[in-house]
Amino acid sequence: MARITAGKHASKKDVITHKAALLFRTRGFAVASMRELAEMLGVEAPSLYNHIGSKSELLQNICFSTANEFTLQLDEVENDTEAPAAKRIEQIIRFHIRMMLEKFDEVYVANHEWKYLPDPYLGNFLNQRRAYEKRLTGIIEEGIRKKELRPLNAYIAVLTILSAVRGLEFWHRGNREVPAAVLESNMTDHLLKGLIK
Repeated sequence: MARITAGKHASKKDVITHKAALLFRTRGFAVASMRELAEMLGVEAPSLYNHIGSKSELLQNICFSTANEFTLQLDEVENDTEAPAAKRIEQIIRFHIRMMLEKFDEVYVANHEWKYLPDPYLGNFLNQRRAYEKRLTGIIEEGIRKKELRPLNAYIAVLTILSAVRGLEFWHRGNREVPAAVLESNMTDHLLKGLIK
């Protein structure tokens, strides 16, 4: 019987979670089964339960680990109080783009399948998302107060940035003729031009 092999920097649980993200993205959380996940990993379904409690636990891991990565990056940006607002927003945009390019399955699941989280995890996840948007809005509002950014509705600016980056789902589905580095550079430049005075 095959075994789950962990990589140099990943545990068996990490390997299972990454494959689960791919499965949940392609099949949808509601339809996906632990048997399908076991087949993807090349193991018997019961052996999965040596490493993970349930399908729901996998979804929690994916959603919260992804949300935590965004929050940690925002912590870094907020702590860099010497940097102008435009530079801080640029760092956040670039991080969002890189996450969409490098951890697409996980980000996709966190963006679309979160609704299947059971309580109290669902409420906690939504609170974390709202807090993130509020903090991001605060950085833009600070930039407007300091006259570093154009006077606009900061919340709409945040929605525009987040919506634009989520649009990279279409890049993943397409033929990816635009290289990732060019995409990150051009997209960041385009989104910042709407903010900078």
